[in-house]
Amino acid sequence: MIDAIPIIDIGDIDQTTGAGIESIAQEIRDAYSTVGFAYIVNHGIDPTLIDELFQASAEFHALPRAAKMAIELNALHRGFIPINTSTDKNSKLAVVTKPNQSESFIMMREADARDPGVRAGDYLAGPNQWPEELPGFRTTVTAYHEALTQLGHKVCRAIALALRTDAEAFSAAFAPPTTFLRLLHYPPQPPDPANDIYGSAPHTDFGCITILAQDTIGGLQVRNAAGSWIDAPHMPDSFVMNVGDMLHRWSNGQLLSTPHRVVNRSGKHRYACPFFFDPDVTAEVAPLASCITAERRRRFPAIVYGDFLRAELQAGYEKHAATI
Repeated sequence: MIDAIPIIDIGDIDQTTGAGIESIAQEIRDAYSTVGFAYIVNHGIDPTLIDELFQASAEFHALPRAAKMAIELNALHRGFIPINTSTDKNSKLAVVTKPNQSESFIMMREADARDPGVRAGDYLAGPNQWPEELPGFRTTVTAYHEALTQLGHKVCRAIALALRTDAEAFSAAFAPPTTFLRLLHYPPQPPDPANDIYGSAPHTDFGCITILAQDTIGGLQVRNAAGSWIDAPHMPDSFVMNVGDMLHRWSNGQLLSTPHRVVNRSGKHRYACPFFFDPDVTAEVAPLASCITAERRRRFPAIVYGDFLRAELQAGYEKHAATI
């Protein structure tokens, strides 16, 4: 029974061949086929940039509600999501009737009228919304988004090696990637909240990989194979990285999209910044040939990621479902 989150050193992630990248691929294969979560260290992201991101998040969430509501979540799934408007009605892991006790700001890949996705009318392609009251906010958040996008590409090349599939062909599904950077604020919850009140209700992520920066407060929990919830506390100079439903499908079930939740019983305000790195909305996701064997027959039909994404977002943000 797994009762701890493994640690993967990705210091050699820039290698394309050699013992270093092969070792990373093997550790990815081992960790994500048994746990679905790991801490990644030596990731190369400037710690000052991470600190600046958390400062930007705290400044945003400290704005008056009216200022945040001026950029409320729009049809392009960008902007502010106020508390008590996000309910995971698709959860297969708990009966969820009350909204998550969190608020957040979401940005995605910036795309103007010249962008091919915008010209083609791709789902969610478009510009971000930014708070006018924080002039440096956009610069900091965009810099972090770009740094994590590059890290996501590198990690997915290592994942392709782990799955013994062609790295170039796999990378083509992320040209461009669908990316979400979410700045989350979890207010304190009562020490003994009702069973159906969560900072984030039990769920699996629906994309490819999630790379999470979290503060020192705690509250993230991962469900192990025995069905017990184990803590995934803050670890200095690391990210928590997990697999989502699309990578579970691509790997024909080999890599696990593991349930997780957030319950903030610390009595303090919690901040977390998950970055979601997913395939292009037009990409077809089907089990890779390298993951289909006589012992592991094909488990999933092919789907188009954008169609799956639309259904998930509409289920999770009920107030905005008509426009997302």
